[in-house]
Amino acid sequence: MEELSHIELLFNAPMAAYTTYKTGGATEVLALPKSAAQLKETLAFARRRKIETRVLGLGSNILVGGKGLKGITICLKNMRGIEVAAPQITAPAGEPLDNIVAAAVKAGLEGMEFLSGIPGSCGGAVYMNAGAYNQETFDLLDSFTILDADLNIKTLKKADVKYGYRRVEGIEGCIILSAAWELKPGDAALLSALRRETLAKRAEKQPLDYPSAGSVFKRPPNNFASALIDKCGLKNLRVGGAMVSAKHAGFIVNYDNATPADIKKLMEEVQRRVLAQTGIKLELEQILWGDF
Repeated sequence: MEELSHIELLFNAPMAAYTTYKTGGATEVLALPKSAAQLKETLAFARRRKIETRVLGLGSNILVGGKGLKGITICLKNMRGIEVAAPQITAPAGEPLDNIVAAAVKAGLEGMEFLSGIPGSCGGAVYMNAGAYNQETFDLLDSFTILDADLNIKTLKKADVKYGYRRVEGIEGCIILSAAWELKPGDAALLSALRRETLAKRAEKQPLDYPSAGSVFKRPPNNFASALIDKCGLKNLRVGGAMVSAKHAGFIVNYDNATPADIKKLMEEVQRRVLAQTGIKLELEQILWGDF
Protein backbone atom coordinates (compact mmCIF):
# COMPACT_ATOMS: atom_id res chain seq x y z
CA MET A 1 0.00 0.00 0.00
CA GLU A 2 2.78 2.37 -0.96
CA GLU A 3 0.29 4.91 -2.33
CA LEU A 4 -0.98 5.40 1.23
CA SER A 5 2.43 5.33 2.95
CA HIS A 6 1.94 8.88 4.30
CA ILE A 7 -1.28 7.81 6.08
CA GLU A 8 -1.08 5.84 9.34
CA LEU A 9 -1.95 2.21 8.60
CA LEU A 10 -2.13 -0.70 11.03
CA PHE A 11 -2.36 -4.30 9.88
CA ASN A 12 -4.45 -6.98 11.63
CA ALA A 13 -5.55 -4.40 14.18
CA PRO A 14 -7.79 -5.84 16.93
CA MET A 15 -11.11 -3.98 16.91
CA ALA A 16 -11.41 -4.50 20.67
CA ALA A 17 -9.02 -1.56 20.94
CA TYR A 18 -11.22 0.69 18.79
CA THR A 19 -14.71 -0.08 20.07
CA THR A 20 -16.26 0.62 23.46
CA TYR A 21 -17.48 -2.98 23.87
CA LYS A 22 -13.76 -3.86 24.08
CA THR A 23 -14.23 -7.03 22.06
CA GLY A 24 -14.13 -7.98 18.39
CA GLY A 25 -11.88 -9.60 15.80
CA ALA A 26 -9.15 -7.88 13.84
CA THR A 27 -9.51 -5.76 10.72
CA GLU A 28 -7.14 -6.58 7.87
CA VAL A 29 -6.13 -2.92 7.63
CA LEU A 30 -6.93 0.00 9.89
CA ALA A 31 -6.41 3.43 8.31
CA LEU A 32 -6.18 6.51 10.55
CA PRO A 33 -6.47 9.60 8.34
CA LYS A 34 -5.88 13.01 9.92
CA SER A 35 -7.83 15.07 7.40
CA ALA A 36 -10.69 14.99 4.94
CA ALA A 37 -8.12 14.89 2.13
CA GLN A 38 -6.47 11.77 3.56
CA LEU A 39 -9.86 10.14 4.08
CA LYS A 40 -10.85 10.83 0.47
CA GLU A 41 -7.49 9.52 -0.73
CA THR A 42 -7.92 6.28 1.23
CA LEU A 43 -11.40 5.69 -0.15
CA ALA A 44 -10.30 6.45 -3.72
CA PHE A 45 -7.41 3.98 -3.37
CA ALA A 46 -9.76 1.28 -2.08
CA ARG A 47 -12.19 1.85 -4.93
CA ARG A 48 -9.47 1.54 -7.54
CA ARG A 49 -8.35 -1.75 -5.97
CA LYS A 50 -11.94 -2.90 -5.28
CA ILE A 51 -11.17 -3.25 -1.57
CA GLU A 52 -14.05 -3.33 0.90
CA THR A 53 -14.17 -0.34 3.26
CA ARG A 54 -16.13 0.90 6.27
CA VAL A 55 -15.83 4.05 8.36
CA LEU A 56 -15.59 4.15 12.14
CA GLY A 57 -15.72 7.03 14.60
CA LEU A 58 -15.04 6.22 18.25
CA GLY A 59 -16.68 2.79 18.02
CA SER A 60 -19.31 3.59 20.64
CA ASN A 61 -22.27 2.12 18.75
CA ILE A 62 -20.60 -0.84 17.00
CA LEU A 63 -20.24 -4.56 17.70
CA VAL A 64 -17.59 -6.24 15.55
CA GLY A 65 -17.83 -9.97 14.94
CA GLY A 66 -15.20 -12.33 16.29
CA LYS A 67 -14.12 -13.41 12.81
CA GLY A 68 -12.88 -9.90 12.09
CA LEU A 69 -13.25 -7.60 9.12
CA LYS A 70 -11.94 -7.84 5.59
CA GLY A 71 -10.52 -4.89 3.73
CA ILE A 72 -9.88 -1.44 5.19
CA THR A 73 -11.55 -0.03 8.27
CA ILE A 74 -11.11 3.74 8.31
CA CYS A 75 -11.11 5.24 11.79
CA LEU A 76 -11.62 9.00 12.02
CA LYS A 77 -10.48 9.43 15.62
CA ASN A 78 -7.46 11.51 14.55
CA MET A 79 -9.60 14.09 12.74
CA ARG A 80 -9.76 16.51 15.65
CA GLY A 81 -9.81 20.23 16.49
CA ILE A 82 -12.65 22.35 17.93
CA GLU A 83 -13.14 25.96 16.80
CA VAL A 84 -15.24 28.38 18.82
CA ALA A 85 -16.39 31.64 17.24
CA ALA A 86 -19.34 32.55 19.46
CA PRO A 87 -22.14 31.81 19.04
CA GLN A 88 -20.91 29.14 16.60
CA ILE A 89 -18.86 26.06 17.43
CA THR A 90 -17.35 23.80 14.76
CA ALA A 91 -15.62 20.42 14.95
CA PRO A 92 -14.37 17.67 12.62
CA ALA A 93 -15.85 14.18 12.57
CA GLY A 94 -13.41 12.48 14.92
CA GLU A 95 -13.76 14.92 17.79
CA PRO A 96 -15.54 13.34 20.78
CA LEU A 97 -18.99 14.88 21.15
CA ASP A 98 -18.41 15.38 24.87
CA ASN A 99 -15.35 17.54 24.14
CA ILE A 100 -17.51 19.77 21.94
CA VAL A 101 -20.10 20.06 24.71
CA ALA A 102 -17.38 20.93 27.23
CA ALA A 103 -15.99 23.64 24.93
CA ALA A 104 -19.46 25.11 24.39
CA VAL A 105 -20.17 25.20 28.12
CA LYS A 106 -16.80 26.80 28.86
CA ALA A 107 -17.53 29.47 26.24
CA GLY A 108 -20.95 30.18 27.79
CA LEU A 109 -22.85 28.78 24.80
CA GLU A 110 -26.18 27.12 25.56
CA GLY A 111 -27.91 24.26 23.77
CA MET A 112 -25.68 21.17 24.06
CA GLU A 113 -25.15 20.77 27.81
CA PHE A 114 -27.54 17.81 28.17
CA LEU A 115 -25.52 15.89 25.57
CA SER A 116 -22.72 15.69 28.15
CA GLY A 117 -21.25 12.23 28.52
CA ILE A 118 -22.51 10.77 25.24
CA PRO A 119 -19.50 8.62 24.27
CA GLY A 120 -19.58 8.99 20.48
CA SER A 121 -17.79 11.18 17.96
CA CYS A 122 -19.05 14.32 16.27
CA GLY A 123 -19.56 12.43 13.01
CA GLY A 124 -21.42 9.57 14.62
CA ALA A 125 -23.62 11.95 16.62
CA VAL A 126 -24.63 13.84 13.49
CA TYR A 127 -25.13 10.70 11.40
CA MET A 128 -27.66 9.22 13.85
CA ASN A 129 -28.90 12.42 15.55
CA ALA A 130 -27.66 11.22 18.93
CA GLY A 131 -29.35 12.66 21.99
CA ALA A 132 -30.18 12.41 25.67
CA TYR A 133 -32.42 14.07 28.25
CA ASN A 134 -34.69 15.64 25.60
CA GLN A 135 -31.81 17.26 23.74
CA GLU A 136 -30.60 16.08 20.33
CA THR A 137 -27.59 16.75 18.14
CA PHE A 138 -29.76 18.36 15.48
CA ASP A 139 -31.55 20.80 17.85
CA LEU A 140 -29.14 23.69 17.23
CA LEU A 141 -27.09 22.20 14.41
CA ASP A 142 -26.50 24.81 11.71
CA SER A 143 -24.73 22.82 9.00
CA PHE A 144 -22.53 19.81 8.37
CA THR A 145 -20.06 18.77 5.70
CA ILE A 146 -20.14 15.36 4.07
CA LEU A 147 -18.17 13.26 1.66
CA ASP A 148 -20.84 11.84 -0.61
CA ALA A 149 -20.97 8.48 -2.37
CA ASP A 150 -19.09 9.96 -5.37
CA LEU A 151 -16.36 11.33 -3.07
CA ASN A 152 -17.53 14.91 -3.50
CA ILE A 153 -17.35 17.23 -0.49
CA LYS A 154 -20.62 19.07 0.18
CA THR A 155 -21.95 21.25 2.96
CA LEU A 156 -25.58 20.76 3.95
CA LYS A 157 -27.77 22.98 6.08
CA LYS A 158 -29.98 21.33 8.66
CA ALA A 159 -33.01 22.31 6.57
CA ASP A 160 -31.64 20.26 3.65
CA VAL A 161 -32.36 16.91 5.34
CA LYS A 162 -35.20 15.22 7.16
CA TYR A 163 -34.33 14.08 10.65
CA GLY A 164 -35.99 12.68 13.75
CA TYR A 165 -35.38 10.40 16.70
CA ARG A 166 -32.04 8.66 16.04
CA ARG A 167 -32.30 9.09 12.30
CA VAL A 168 -31.20 11.40 9.51
CA GLU A 169 -32.57 10.75 6.04
CA GLY A 170 -30.79 11.27 2.74
CA ILE A 171 -27.19 10.83 3.89
CA GLU A 172 -26.99 7.04 3.57
CA GLY A 173 -23.62 6.15 2.02
CA CYS A 174 -22.18 9.53 2.99
CA ILE A 175 -19.46 10.24 5.56
CA ILE A 176 -19.73 13.15 7.96
CA LEU A 177 -16.59 15.30 7.82
CA SER A 178 -17.46 18.11 10.23
CA ALA A 179 -20.36 19.94 11.83
CA ALA A 180 -21.22 23.44 13.03
CA TRP A 181 -23.71 24.48 15.70
CA GLU A 182 -25.28 27.90 16.15
CA LEU A 183 -25.78 28.08 19.89
CA LYS A 184 -27.30 30.65 22.24
CA PRO A 185 -25.43 32.93 24.64
CA GLY A 186 -25.78 31.59 28.19
CA ASP A 187 -24.34 31.79 31.66
CA ALA A 188 -21.15 29.71 31.78
CA ALA A 189 -21.47 28.97 35.51
CA LEU A 190 -25.08 27.78 35.14
CA LEU A 191 -24.24 25.70 32.07
CA SER A 192 -21.29 24.17 33.91
CA ALA A 193 -23.58 23.20 36.79
CA LEU A 194 -26.06 21.60 34.36
CA ARG A 195 -23.22 19.68 32.72
CA ARG A 196 -22.01 18.38 36.09
CA GLU A 197 -25.56 17.33 36.98
CA THR A 198 -25.97 15.54 33.64
CA LEU A 199 -22.68 13.67 34.04
CA ALA A 200 -23.60 12.72 37.61
CA LYS A 201 -27.00 11.47 36.47
CA ARG A 202 -25.33 9.31 33.82
CA ALA A 203 -22.90 7.88 36.36
CA GLU A 204 -25.76 7.14 38.75
CA LYS A 205 -28.05 5.47 36.24
CA GLN A 206 -25.72 3.91 33.68
CA PRO A 207 -23.18 1.07 34.06
CA LEU A 208 -20.11 3.13 33.22
CA ASP A 209 -17.84 0.73 35.11
CA TYR A 210 -18.16 -1.97 32.41
CA PRO A 211 -17.49 -1.80 28.65
CA SER A 212 -20.68 -1.27 26.67
CA ALA A 213 -21.94 0.59 23.63
CA GLY A 214 -24.76 2.50 25.30
CA SER A 215 -28.41 1.84 24.59
CA VAL A 216 -28.74 -1.40 22.66
CA PHE A 217 -32.26 -0.88 21.32
CA LYS A 218 -34.19 2.04 19.89
CA ARG A 219 -37.04 3.49 21.90
CA PRO A 220 -40.33 1.87 20.77
CA PRO A 221 -43.27 4.22 20.10
CA ASN A 222 -44.80 5.44 23.38
CA ASN A 223 -42.49 3.27 25.43
CA PHE A 224 -38.90 2.71 26.57
CA ALA A 225 -36.79 -0.31 25.69
CA SER A 226 -35.19 -0.37 29.14
CA ALA A 227 -38.61 -0.35 30.86
CA LEU A 228 -39.81 -3.27 28.72
CA ILE A 229 -36.66 -5.27 29.37
CA ASP A 230 -36.91 -4.59 33.10
CA LYS A 231 -40.61 -5.48 33.12
CA CYS A 232 -39.74 -8.83 31.55
CA GLY A 233 -37.32 -9.52 34.38
CA LEU A 234 -34.24 -9.58 32.19
CA LYS A 235 -31.79 -7.56 34.27
CA ASN A 236 -28.70 -9.68 34.99
CA LEU A 237 -29.59 -12.09 32.15
CA ARG A 238 -26.30 -13.51 30.90
CA VAL A 239 -24.86 -15.25 27.89
CA GLY A 240 -21.21 -16.12 28.42
CA GLY A 241 -19.43 -12.97 29.51
CA ALA A 242 -22.22 -10.63 28.37
CA MET A 243 -24.91 -9.40 30.74
CA VAL A 244 -27.98 -7.18 30.71
CA SER A 245 -26.98 -4.49 33.17
CA ALA A 246 -28.55 -4.60 36.62
CA LYS A 247 -28.19 -0.82 36.75
CA HIS A 248 -29.83 0.02 33.41
CA ALA A 249 -31.74 -2.68 31.52
CA GLY A 250 -31.18 -0.88 28.19
CA PHE A 251 -27.45 -1.68 28.33
CA ILE A 252 -25.64 -4.90 27.61
CA VAL A 253 -22.23 -4.91 29.28
CA ASN A 254 -19.07 -6.86 28.69
CA TYR A 255 -18.67 -7.90 32.31
CA ASP A 256 -16.35 -10.90 31.92
CA ASN A 257 -14.35 -11.03 28.68
CA ALA A 258 -17.47 -11.44 26.53
CA THR A 259 -17.03 -12.57 22.96
CA PRO A 260 -18.90 -10.74 20.21
CA ALA A 261 -21.04 -13.88 19.81
CA ASP A 262 -21.98 -13.70 23.52
CA ILE A 263 -23.22 -10.13 23.09
CA LYS A 264 -25.07 -10.82 19.86
CA LYS A 265 -26.79 -13.90 21.32
CA LEU A 266 -27.84 -11.89 24.36
CA MET A 267 -29.27 -9.14 22.13
CA GLU A 268 -31.31 -11.75 20.28
CA GLU A 269 -32.47 -13.43 23.48
CA VAL A 270 -33.67 -10.10 24.89
CA GLN A 271 -35.55 -9.39 21.65
CA ARG A 272 -37.11 -12.87 21.73
CA ARG A 273 -38.27 -12.67 25.33
CA VAL A 274 -39.61 -9.12 25.12
CA LEU A 275 -41.54 -10.00 21.97
CA ALA A 276 -42.96 -13.14 23.60
CA GLN A 277 -44.05 -11.31 26.75
CA THR A 278 -45.15 -7.93 25.38
CA GLY A 279 -45.73 -8.36 21.65
CA ILE A 280 -43.21 -5.57 20.98
CA LYS A 281 -40.19 -6.27 18.75
CA LEU A 282 -37.23 -4.26 19.90
CA GLU A 283 -35.18 -2.73 17.08
CA LEU A 284 -31.41 -2.61 17.38
CA GLU A 285 -29.88 0.84 17.71
CA GLN A 286 -26.38 -0.61 17.59
CA ILE A 287 -24.63 -1.66 14.39
CA LEU A 288 -23.20 -5.13 13.81
CA TRP A 289 -20.16 -5.58 11.57
CA GLY A 290 -18.62 -8.79 10.26
CA ASP A 291 -19.30 -12.44 10.97
CA PHE A 292 -19.92 -13.84 14.43
